[in-house]
Amino acid sequence: MEPLIAAIDQGTSSTRFLVFNAKTAELISHHQVEINQSFPKEGWVEEDPKEIMQSVYECMERTCEKLCQLNIDISNIKGGQLLMLTTYTPSVHKTGLPISTYFSAVKLRWLLDNVDEVQQAVLSERAMFGTVDSWIIWCLTGGRNGGVHCTDVSNASRTMLFNIHTLEWDPELCRYFDVPMEILPKVRSSSEIYGWMVSSVFKAGSLAGVPISGCLGDQSAALVGQMCFKEGQAKNTYGTGCFLLRNTGTKPVVSEHGLLTTVAYKLGKDEPACYALEGSVAIAGAVVRWLKDNMGIVQSSSEIEKLAAAAGTSYGCYFVPAFSGLYAPYWEPSARGIICGLTQFTNRNHLAFAALEAVCFQTREILDAMNQDSGVPLTQLQVDGGMTSNRLLMQLQADILCIPVVRPTMSETSALGAAMAAGAAEGVEVWNLSPDHLPHVSSEKYDPQINSDESEFRFARWKKAVQKAMNWETTEPCCNTNGMKPQC
Repeated sequence: MEPLIAAIDQGTSSTRFLVFNAKTAELISHHQVEINQSFPKEGWVEEDPKEIMQSVYECMERTCEKLCQLNIDISNIKGGQLLMLTTYTPSVHKTGLPISTYFSAVKLRWLLDNVDEVQQAVLSERAMFGTVDSWIIWCLTGGRNGGVHCTDVSNASRTMLFNIHTLEWDPELCRYFDVPMEILPKVRSSSEIYGWMVSSVFKAGSLAGVPISGCLGDQSAALVGQMCFKEGQAKNTYGTGCFLLRNTGTKPVVSEHGLLTTVAYKLGKDEPACYALEGSVAIAGAVVRWLKDNMGIVQSSSEIEKLAAAAGTSYGCYFVPAFSGLYAPYWEPSARGIICGLTQFTNRNHLAFAALEAVCFQTREILDAMNQDSGVPLTQLQVDGGMTSNRLLMQLQADILCIPVVRPTMSETSALGAAMAAGAAEGVEVWNLSPDHLPHVSSEKYDPQINSDESEFRFARWKKAVQKAMNWETTEPCCNTNGMKPQC
């Protein structure tokens, strides 16, 4: 039996455990569990870390059961990998990031300032801080009983505490945010053995002893899974948000057009780090969830394609889903979501079409910024993520970008990249990442079907709508719950 590599794909809305053939990149089995999000206040999103871990254990156990039903020996699983789902200050040059609540340091500073339990835990040296990947690794390797507290360079680079040039936690940044360095996880490469899974965390203990041999942020994992190892190659992942990454090689490129500079991956202790330019869109698949859960316009996520296809156009309706501000390339926290261009003729089908177009327009804005930074226009876009199963969305994306969009038929690209990094780790070595040994993955191509003039007209209208969404949240006196200004 050929060796198997497993991957934990920890997303914002779900947990998945996937098992791949290390020779063919074939997905053998998987299981998915949705996780809850709570929104206690405007602009707040919370998840329960214990629920996350319970979903991880459930996915592992169910997948192992499925493998047994297929008469596949789970002892062939040779390695595991996990990935996440992230004014002048001294941080911008060192981190490649603008100051934003999107990144970890500001959230951690808020916890230290506002939650007594966190303050006391730090003072009594009982606190550890990390991103979701470090929490999962710590739990799987024993937790309080000898668990390994570590992360990789790609996840560390999204905290605003990590120096992307030295590849270490930065003392100056930690002082700036007043974060004690001793609570931070050890930073490792993206592909090495960090520890081994312990039996105590599983009901059956079937994966005990399997090495955890890699760790990547979700967008970095997708870059690896799309095999974008050459400078200039790019991919866009469509999930809860959108993440467009372009490989810039072994030297970081500083954006002049609102993009992030990030560490893409470091595939081995002694291998050089590779960097990427990244554009982040906060709301992509989340806009479909909003239409379903908040507005009741669709009953399921799959229904939006049927509604949008029935309309065939937004009929001049534009939807800017800036629910928590705008990310790249604007980084404008005061923006708020708007739907404009409505007429009496507008119906839910047009809104569904406008929601899909919004995802595409946001990607176009990032791609334009990326082309300006690199000076070399992208000639095709490789895509992945859950939303890419929506064929109408993929066609709209090609039309709005005016370049072909290429989607692999095996859509689990992030998990595949995670598995590839894990399988290539020293001590595991069942996956060869040299160009001659990369597996061939079949794909589907979407070519633009409208003329560029129409595309540019629609994009110009979108940019006009974005300007309407700007500066909505101001410092004017607040209204109370019945909409009246408070009395003095």
